[in-house]
Amino acid sequence: MESVDGLPLDTILEGDCLEILPQLPSNAVDMVFADPPYNLQLQHALYRPNFTRVDAVDDHWDRFESLTAYDTFTRAWLSECRRVLKDTGTLWVIGTYHNIYRVGALLQELGFWILNDLVWIKTNPTPNFHGTRFTNAHETLIWAQKTKGAKYTFNYQAMKALNEDLQMRSDWYLPTCIGNERIRINGEKAHSTQKPEALLYRVVLASTQPGDIILDPFFGSGTTGAVAKKLHRHYLGIERDPRYVQIARARIQAITPAPLPAVEWVETRRRPRIPFGALLEAGLLQPGQPLYFRGGSPEAIILANGHLRCGELTGSIHTVARALLNNAPCNGWDLWYYRDETGNLYPLNNLRLRLSSAYFRPKNTD
Repeated sequence: MESVDGLPLDTILEGDCLEILPQLPSNAVDMVFADPPYNLQLQHALYRPNFTRVDAVDDHWDRFESLTAYDTFTRAWLSECRRVLKDTGTLWVIGTYHNIYRVGALLQELGFWILNDLVWIKTNPTPNFHGTRFTNAHETLIWAQKTKGAKYTFNYQAMKALNEDLQMRSDWYLPTCIGNERIRINGEKAHSTQKPEALLYRVVLASTQPGDIILDPFFGSGTTGAVAKKLHRHYLGIERDPRYVQIARARIQAITPAPLPAVEWVETRRRPRIPFGALLEAGLLQPGQPLYFRGGSPEAIILANGHLRCGELTGSIHTVARALLNNAPCNGWDLWYYRDETGNLYPLNNLRLRLSSAYFRPKNTD
């Protein structure tokens, strides 16, 4: 077992998190993922219309005497997680309407700064069999940083790439554990609230780097550890049920990590926007020079302030282009053409790319 500054890595500590967390060093972990008891307080067994029993969450660890008792428990583990987090660290906590609002309020009372709330929308939710309420088809995740204004990890470009190069939104459509991913013993669920690896994949990829340390104080069947190992992150789990500890250890031991080069990359921020006027400042275009809409007519004249004048229209390359297209959405960089010294026509975007390359050319460090 590897250890960093007294913090054991890639292991599961068996016991109550309220007893183990105070023994961990301060400012030691990069991220916390917490899937605490939801305090569902189910009073009776649930049955389908065909009288088969629903395998619901009725475990002893999800029972509390009162809301006050639940709040006391929540405040205690959140306080310790905040102490153990690095100043640059973030915390994720997941819950349902039964508990997430109480958890969110306590997070703010303890000094966490909420960055996002995200909704895991289940594509295969359990129906409301009695037809007395809406089907509970989502769970809520809160993402918070330890210290407001501190630098924290958010791999924006990685999440965008994961979402087919579209900015990832806060509504995540993912199925619950199904098929071979659901761990079963003698045909029964090994853990009633096992989270899908797809959910933790996004969480870990978004907010950690390879080699970072992830703490999960409610380790359960080990989903956090499994994903952490796949993506070359360190994990530290706390779990009080010895059955779950055994299941999680076997599960993680069977994981083969991805090749390290596949999870190492340099997170590049989006290049700053280059205004059309920068082409004039750089001498790539001149005031009074004509531009050609879609490479033909009408023509527009470039004004010294970076606007175009086309007949009675005056405005930016986008505004004038949009007016010529009867207010249809458009990108002026692709619709206006300039004539080079050889007389050939090219889209303005060519000049923007040329200027962009000049701006971001690596500096000579000799």
